[in-house]
Amino acid sequence: MEYKLTHKAYTAALRENRLLGLKCNACGGYTVPPKKVCIECAGEDLDIVELRGQGEIRTFTVIRVASEGFQAPYIVGIIELDEGPWLMGNIIGVNCDEATMDMIGRRVKLGHAVIPGDKFSAGERVATTFSL
Repeated sequence: MEYKLTHKAYTAALRENRLLGLKCNACGGYTVPPKKVCIECAGEDLDIVELRGQGEIRTFTVIRVASEGFQAPYIVGIIELDEGPWLMGNIIGVNCDEATMDMIGRRVKLGHAVIPGDKFSAGERVATTFSL
């Protein structure tokens, strides 16, 4: 079985602020980021679709002690996309010292950030970001 949507195609679209995912023809569920099977029913009959890239913050945390190669503080959130799946990404444009529980339920829109390679990675990568 091959990947319908490769990581390379997924990140290339993300660089254009486009969010690609997979829609299951068996259950109608959406899978993002891409996997070989549907995350809802494990079905293999999937089509590549473009998602709106909008949703609501369901939870978040402020990272104050970062891993090597990252600059703290920053906010990582889990977003429930309008199409249903949940996706993790950095929440940008919010002062970390002013991040409160009032953010939960707020609408956000997809973006991206290019992260340079470091001694622990295989090179440059693209991260999902969300802004209020």
